[in-house]
Amino acid sequence: MDAVAAELILSGGSILTMEGVCPRAEAIAIAGGRILAVGARAAVMAHAGPDTKQIDLAGRTLLPGFIDAHGHFANALQVVGWANIQRLPAGPVTSIADLQQVLREHVVSHPVAKGEWVIAYGYDPDGFSDGRPLDKADLDGLFPDNPVMVIHNSNHGAVLNSAALALAGYDASTPDPAGGVIVRRPGSTEPAGLVMETAFIPLFLHMPQPSEDARLAEFEAAQRLYTSKGITTVQDGATVAADLTLFQRAAREGRLCVDLVLLPLVLDVPSMLRERFPDFQGQPLELPQPAREAFGSYRDRLKLQGIKLLVDGSPQGKTAFWGEPLLTPGPNGEANWRGQPVCAPEQLMEAVAQLSAQGIQLFSHCNGDAAIDLMIEACRRAGLNPEQDHRTVIIHSQFMAPAQLEQYAELGLHPSFFTVHAFFFGDVHLANLGPERAGRMSPMASAMALGLHCSNHNDFSVTPIEPMRMLETAMTRRTRTGVVLGASERVSAEAALRALTIEAAWQIREESSKGSLATGKRADLVILDANPTETAPERLNDIAVVATLKDGVCVYGSLEGDNA
Repeated sequence: MDAVAAELILSGGSILTMEGVCPRAEAIAIAGGRILAVGARAAVMAHAGPDTKQIDLAGRTLLPGFIDAHGHFANALQVVGWANIQRLPAGPVTSIADLQQVLREHVVSHPVAKGEWVIAYGYDPDGFSDGRPLDKADLDGLFPDNPVMVIHNSNHGAVLNSAALALAGYDASTPDPAGGVIVRRPGSTEPAGLVMETAFIPLFLHMPQPSEDARLAEFEAAQRLYTSKGITTVQDGATVAADLTLFQRAAREGRLCVDLVLLPLVLDVPSMLRERFPDFQGQPLELPQPAREAFGSYRDRLKLQGIKLLVDGSPQGKTAFWGEPLLTPGPNGEANWRGQPVCAPEQLMEAVAQLSAQGIQLFSHCNGDAAIDLMIEACRRAGLNPEQDHRTVIIHSQFMAPAQLEQYAELGLHPSFFTVHAFFFGDVHLANLGPERAGRMSPMASAMALGLHCSNHNDFSVTPIEPMRMLETAMTRRTRTGVVLGASERVSAEAALRALTIEAAWQIREESSKGSLATGKRADLVILDANPTETAPERLNDIAVVATLKDGVCVYGSLEGDNA
């Protein structure tokens, strides 16, 4: 018998390793939170000892724990106190009246005092049967004494009622900030309620929050949202200064049962540095040596990985930056609307140059092809190339122009795609862009053919945490109405699973320790009640998670009896 006996052996089902040489296995052995052996059952069973726990998978499917390639864990701590106004199937809203009723019910279950904020998430005007968007008047009658923020489904804007607009200082004389939009009532300059991008971001970042203790109390429930879906590594993809302090305290207190990867938001990096290094005299994006050394390593399950840049906005919110005009008017009825960048191009060029020169990994939000062009140019000017292994990730890479993927390969850039956009917003993209441009959305097959490392994400809370829907949309690219966007970009179940596991691990420099099932890797596992590679795409979202293991410990579900 081997000198180290397994603590746990699982066999009797499908085991998908995500390892190219040996994609299937019969059994897996775990000891000390690591994979001791994986492969043929007879070879793995040689690691059994008298105290080894043996689990029969009973035909179920085991694979590496899913990795949240881009999302916002901070939102998971907050949505428990917000009203869910998403449209079906993610929420109950199909009309303005539905939205108003959800808000009425929400303040019954979550009472608010006069002057306190009422917040809802998932506003989707394209799903309303009313044929018009939400106006501040629709909220004023319900909450004359409370500021209300109805967050857009892009997370890049919100509809504010009159009380909230007054707190923000927005009125008919307020100009649109650079990179932002204040939507006006037709024929006037009076704000209608919706504010987007730089008109929204400062308000959202600095609005009152629950106490730190209250937010810490939500960590268990927030992490369960992820572990119940088989996710063992979670991302906060735009960390601000206050949340960094919160996450570090949670880690010190042992509140994390999953790995949490943070990407500080470039806009808040100066605040973080002033707080932690008050005597440092460097440039705004110059990091002192201790700050640079803080990136890349876990401490109590918490890791700073890179810095998040923001180049444009939301395609469904019409604030992305496109190379050609939309087929529909802009947010304020503008003709030939192309959107706009969030920041001045020269600011982006400077940020990429400064941060990459310091060895900081970059994660850049780019939805439209013109925004992607700006990021490509910034990386070219900074002298980035694949030999440097800088692993710059272009988050979303949504609507790419021809030849941009080849430029990614030339410069060493890699996409994190957002394929569930096909389902949730694909019909809107068809109306705004037409079939040819909409069909370029998340070109996963083409990117993989070029050898790029492609992950896939759901950008929670923009869309629900649903790895199986991510898998289905990568395979089918179907909209809500059944239209296929870009059939040539559909990928196999195996390729789509790699984007949720080993490729996502590669993008955060963890491919040697997680993302596939191989000897010595961390025992981050998920057990499903069906094999996604043998399930019809339209049934994938019916697959349930039976158990989730983090470092060999069951953190969701059960390995025993009928539940294993």
